Amino acid sequence: MSKQVDALRIFTQEELKKATNDFDESRELGRGGHGTVYKGILKDDRVVAVKRSKLMNVSETDEFVQEIIILSQTNHRNVVRLLGCCLEVEVPILVYEFISNGTLFDFIHRNSGSPSPSVDTRLRIAQESAEALSYLHLSTNHPIVHGDVKSMNILLDDNYMVKVTDFGASRTLPKDEVQLMTLVQGTLGYLDPEYLQERQLTDKSDVYSFGVVLLELITGKTAIYNDGPKQGKSLVSSFLLAMKDENLSGILDTSIVHAGMETLLGEVAELGRICLAASGEDRPSMTEVADKLKALRSTWREKLAMEHTVMEHSVVDLSSTGSARWDPLTSSAFSMVPHVTGIVIQTPR
Repeated sequence: MSKQVDALRIFTQEELKKATNDFDESRELGRGGHGTVYKGILKDDRVVAVKRSKLMNVSETDEFVQEIIILSQTNHRNVVRLLGCCLEVEVPILVYEFISNGTLFDFIHRNSGSPSPSVDTRLRIAQESAEALSYLHLSTNHPIVHGDVKSMNILLDDNYMVKVTDFGASRTLPKDEVQLMTLVQGTLGYLDPEYLQERQLTDKSDVYSFGVVLLELITGKTAIYNDGPKQGKSLVSSFLLAMKDENLSGILDTSIVHAGMETLLGEVAELGRICLAASGEDRPSMTEVADKLKALRSTWREKLAMEHTVMEHSVVDLSSTGSARWDPLTSSAFSMVPHVTGIVIQTPR
């Protein structure tokens, strides 16, 4: 992949005020710990995302400078692209490519009224997120640790392709070293407990946080969730208990739990479990995680293709008084629907 990064454009404060209608609340795309993001429309009608700090202090300034440094060195299709910045203000204003479909958090948890995402879509999103983090960790100059991996910091574009964003908590590390942090940054429910205790930020801190995102994708639950009268339950704790009790199906998203899916979902869950190992040394690298997800997706697609082939070869043996309906999420390729003439074939999603 090309390592060349386009030169950053320097915007004036006036340009960005006009683009965001003077940072009007109606233009807000989201608020986070590292700033507020607005939708901006430039003079050439190009739509961008404009991020500025809520507070004017040294800490916020350092985070924005850190983000500029890191994103100016990155070039990956699954990492949001920094287009430029404004330096006329006390804290730099950052300008990014606009990502249209919101956050992964909203896609998973606020997708009411829409069909539940397919298993393959969930695994693809997980794979692309893992590949982006792997790219950062293997950066040729210095490994980059994101430091705040969560579903709110994973955006989805028009085609639901992943764009990892928000590098305010990120750090570049010397090769094979850790960074001792005086202040732990991150989000409750995603924070690596080892990082929290030892104050040492490593690439394995991202692996733990990614493990929580993977759990969100397969359970449909938030990192801290309510279960009836039980408030503020930890998804990680509930998941690990379910694995220990061999009751994985009890915590998985019911929309993806079907006969014939046990092996695939079991392997994804096991990958999540090792990402959440108490010791960073026992966790896989993000590259290993990305490779495993790619292999699981490939195996799953081959299984669907084989079932489709079996179904097509069996059509000639079916009675003309019934129809074959194929559901790729069941263990059997066919379910006969009596008293309906013709053959109905559902293509895999």
